[in-house]
Amino acid sequence: MNDFELKAYFAAVGLDLKVFMQQAFSTIYPGKEFHDNWHVDAIVYHLEQCIRGEMPRLIINMPPRHLKSFIASVVLPAFILGRDPSAKIICISYSDDLARVLARDFRRIVDSAWYQKVFPQVRILKSTETAFVTDQGGFRYATSVGGTLTGRGGDFIIIDDPIKAEGANSESDRQRVIDWYRSTLITRLDDPARSQIVVVQ
Repeated sequence: MNDFELKAYFAAVGLDLKVFMQQAFSTIYPGKEFHDNWHVDAIVYHLEQCIRGEMPRLIINMPPRHLKSFIASVVLPAFILGRDPSAKIICISYSDDLARVLARDFRRIVDSAWYQKVFPQVRILKSTETAFVTDQGGFRYATSVGGTLTGRGGDFIIIDDPIKAEGANSESDRQRVIDWYRSTLITRLDDPARSQIVVVQ
C-alpha cells in the first residue's frame, strides 16, 4: 500500500467493525489466513446494531471454532473502547481461566502499535489480568459466572459461554446460572432500558 491507501485503510479500521476485526485477527493469529464467510457478516451486523443501541439484547448460538468468542469478547470491547473510552464493559465466561484467556487477547489488541495509532484517545490508566481501565473511566472487566461484581456496573455486558458443555445437561447447573443472572448480573446494568447484553454460546 502507498501512504494514501494506508491512511484510508486505518481510517476504515477505526470506523468499521468488520475491517477492525480483520486487522485484529492478524494480531491474535499471526500467519493464519482469515477465511471470510456469511456467518461473520451476520455476527458483525447484529453487533453493530447493539453498538448503535438498536438491539439491546442479542444471543449468538453457533458451533465451536466459528470466531464468535473472538469477535464478541475480544474484538467488540476493543472497538467500543476505541470509539468511546468512557464505555463500561463487563465480560463474563463460565470459568476464570476462559475469562483470562479472552482478556489477554483483548490486551494484545489494545497494546498493539496499530491500535494506539488508530485510537490515540485511548489512554490506559490500569491494565491487569482481569481489568483494563482508561483515563476516562471506561473499562473492560473480566470475571466468571458467580464471580464478584460488587461496585461495578456496565453499559455493555457480554456473556460468553455461561455454562460448560457438560453442564448444559444438568438442571442444577443451568438453574445456578439463571439464578445468578437474575439476582446479580441483571442488576449491574447502568441503564436497564438502554444498556446492552450479548450472550454467546
